[in-house]
Amino acid sequence: MSNANRSVWPSVFIGHGSPMQIPDGAPGRAFLQRLGAWLGKPTAILCASAHWETAHPAVSGASRPETIYDFFGFPAEFYDVKYPAPGAPALAERVAALLTGAGLTCDIDPGQGLDHGSWVPLRLMYPGADVPVAQLSLQHHLGPEHHFRLGRALAPLRAEGVLVLGAGNLTHNLGATMRGMSRGPGAAPDAWAAAFDQWIGNAIDAGRFEDLVRYRTLAPNAAMAHPRDEHYLPLLVAAGAGGDGALGLRLNDEILFGNLSQAAFAFGEASSLARLRTTAAA
Repeated sequence: MSNANRSVWPSVFIGHGSPMQIPDGAPGRAFLQRLGAWLGKPTAILCASAHWETAHPAVSGASRPETIYDFFGFPAEFYDVKYPAPGAPALAERVAALLTGAGLTCDIDPGQGLDHGSWVPLRLMYPGADVPVAQLSLQHHLGPEHHFRLGRALAPLRAEGVLVLGAGNLTHNLGATMRGMSRGPGAAPDAWAAAFDQWIGNAIDAGRFEDLVRYRTLAPNAAMAHPRDEHYLPLLVAAGAGGDGALGLRLNDEILFGNLSQAAFAFGEASSLARLRTTAAA
């Protein structure tokens, strides 16, 4: 499906994974490959990655963004992987204008490349590296409500053929995940992770996006699921970008290694989700 078949795109949140998802047969790989096929090709992608934080909002303006290897201890071959997607300087200008219009400061960084929060999933979703990509930074210190507002300001991009993509993880406790690795990727979900995943999913199903913003005080096991917010905040960018009265649609429910939720959601009007809902259910 090309962008010509979609008048308004959904915004999407995904678990971005690690370079270990690149090889054939890796856990979590198949969903991201299917997702690219389900969505089709947008005119451009704006990716809010959990791995780029700045003092105030920034968007990458590089015409040829480099592949950033912001990870340690992986096999040597993963440091040779390239994702040579073109940049999106015009999208960067548009993002800056939208955020400025919403009363938010926004820098354009011409030197920022694509960190693994962006290029790992995009290499699986769009392996041809033929869709222009810009990254959007996070501001952990400004909290969840700020990121929902950030996403809301970017909602007009969806009618311009742009995929607003939040790349984080619905749960992200590295200590627990490292311990879970000995049990294998298909281990039964830990109770705390399953309860958190279900609570978030229920809130999205019910349209309780204000509860997503207040998750620290409302969701079960929030501190266990996110010792720090940075992998949760892209969910709020995607939810906000769904626009006023947005609906949510769960696209993936995998929990790897017992506690690493790879849950994915799409957000938007019923019309923008309809084809994706049908395709994902097939």
